Amino acid sequence: MRRTRFRSTHTMSVAGAPVLATAQVQVFDAVRALAFVGDLSMGQPIDQSARSAWLAVQLAAALDLDASLQANAAYVALLRWSGCTANASEVAEVIGDDVGGRQAMLAVGLPAHLSGRLIPAAQIHCEVSGDVARTLGLPPPIERALRRIFEKLDGSGQPNALAGAEVPVEVLLAQVASDLEIQSRVHDLESALAGLAARAGRHYPAAWLPVLRQHAADWLHTLESEPACIDAPALLPLPTAPLELIADVIDLKLPWLTGYSRRVAEAARAAALRLDLSEAQAQRIYRAALIHGMGRAAVPNEIWNRPGPRSEAALERLRLVPYWTARAARRIGSLSEEADIASQADERLDGSGFFRGASGDAIGIEGRVLAAAAQWLLWQTKRPGQPGLDAAEASQRLRDEAQRGRFDARVVAALTGAPAASPRPMPADPAGPLSAREIEVLRRISHGESNKEAARALGISPSTVRAHLENIFRKLDCTTRAAATLKALTMGLL
Repeated sequence: MRRTRFRSTHTMSVAGAPVLATAQVQVFDAVRALAFVGDLSMGQPIDQSARSAWLAVQLAAALDLDASLQANAAYVALLRWSGCTANASEVAEVIGDDVGGRQAMLAVGLPAHLSGRLIPAAQIHCEVSGDVARTLGLPPPIERALRRIFEKLDGSGQPNALAGAEVPVEVLLAQVASDLEIQSRVHDLESALAGLAARAGRHYPAAWLPVLRQHAADWLHTLESEPACIDAPALLPLPTAPLELIADVIDLKLPWLTGYSRRVAEAARAAALRLDLSEAQAQRIYRAALIHGMGRAAVPNEIWNRPGPRSEAALERLRLVPYWTARAARRIGSLSEEADIASQADERLDGSGFFRGASGDAIGIEGRVLAAAAQWLLWQTKRPGQPGLDAAEASQRLRDEAQRGRFDARVVAALTGAPAASPRPMPADPAGPLSAREIEVLRRISHGESNKEAARALGISPSTVRAHLENIFRKLDCTTRAAATLKALTMGLL
């Protein structure tokens, strides 16, 4: 795959408003990155979506469906889980462990008494997935399918109980392919085919079953002997996409981290330039910072949100976050260098970090900058049961850690000598999509505050907060807080 060429800015459109981004990747690389994050969120191997996409293409070809539909089905299968970070909090409220619970749900099914309680989560997932497709500039059929990704042929799906022709063929192909991939891997081929037969005519066309029985064994054998490979140029000739979108989707998993990856990227790039690193190095650090949280998707929200000391088992899962980041990002050709830097975000110069336990010269200058910036801004972030430090306190703590040999003192000086990273200023343009007060409300809601908490902080009534949210949803053309947050981040409003 050819290397990505960088441009200083990139303008796209979300809900009719311009989107400004400073890091670009090929759209297919962005899709692959989001697929990996989705797989981790669902407790799946990081090639589950790729394998499903390949199977969807094989099935579509065997059914003599046209090439454009085959391509669309591949993208739908790759992005099927792209809304999983956005609804992690809602899923956790219903099933507890949002990662392990979803893994079990895919393997053995969801208990019927919980299905109705997940409809709001399905709504969030579908809306965010559709917005991701729109932001990536994917064709309308792909966006439409992702907005209906949990609907079933017989109307038993979520969130809108659509049926028949209202359910896009791409959705049915992605569902069949994913079911075949997961069930044959978790159980065996015969069990997988029996399950597909039981759902034929209800979840997908019964006429597809003979084709599956004829070809499934050969398809799965091929996947066992070689990695699933989908040639992006053969599917769709697409332009570049903002890498910031991946950062925003990653951060949606934990509302208190909204915008965190962008802030780390901006602070790290500023420090790199203060250190007289080259523009190329500064750009690599910026891009690495945007993706350094990919592995967070593999850890349940209950671990991230738990205040106080964590168990050894929980700590072990947290230590693997940079490992999963490296595993996922290295599979994306244009991000291979950034993957290595991103995986050093939790390393420390004295060898006390993770996951490698690297020390001294084994940690390059780019990794040192990222590690210091990530920790500095994490200390400034308010989280459940723990208030954030102000910039001065966080800076002093970072300097103290540098004296103990955990961070590079030169990097810390460059980082803390710059103005503290803060939320983006509110747009002064009165013609902008949101008013200053609406941005204040959305900023608080996007960080996980309830209507009452936001009202108390802003000195207004909860009913006024609700009214502002209604206006925000209308202006941003969405119905959920997660989708509003993603759009506002992408537009530079938060």
